[in-house]
Amino acid sequence: MATTFFIKNMVCNRCITAVTQVFDQIGLHPDHVTLGEVTIPQTDIPPQTIEHLDTSLVALGFERIDDRRARLIESIKNTVIRIVHNPDGIDRKFNWSHLLSEALHYEYNYLSNLFSSVEGITLEHYIIRQKIERVKELLFYDELSLSEIAHTLGYSSVAHLSGQFKKVTGLTPSELKKSRESEAQRKPLDKIA
Repeated sequence: MATTFFIKNMVCNRCITAVTQVFDQIGLHPDHVTLGEVTIPQTDIPPQTIEHLDTSLVALGFERIDDRRARLIESIKNTVIRIVHNPDGIDRKFNWSHLLSEALHYEYNYLSNLFSSVEGITLEHYIIRQKIERVKELLFYDELSLSEIAHTLGYSSVAHLSGQFKKVTGLTPSELKKSRESEAQRKPLDKIA
């Protein structure tokens, strides 16, 4: 028998490494660590160890989640982040509602309503904001053209991407790229709401 912990704010591979190190340092050697979840072989964990774990996680900007709804919200966020920031092997023309329903085993309407009620932002807007942060990142790296970025993130056209980008940031992608202030305007993934 194993124990699974749900961890808030795990958004990248470095987060997986950091959380794994926290568990190892405490002596709870994980069997499996993914975005938002850590599975350990132990089932009977002393309260003082849990307290130490919580303190260590919070010190690094993470948090253990106990509530089922909070775990589901975190799973939604992690799935969106994984798809937007690591889209390898995913068809660019996918349907978000179908993909999230399939990945999380809930009806999309339930996921969307839960997300909106807890986060104060619609799931659609959260996805858009994640995509815009990814566009900023790709513009900053200057490795892809705007049309390649649009294709990579599943936009139907550069105009669609530019319109959405301007609506969220107040600038066009070209204006942001020219200003070279993109570093200061990027947000950490766990702070997007």
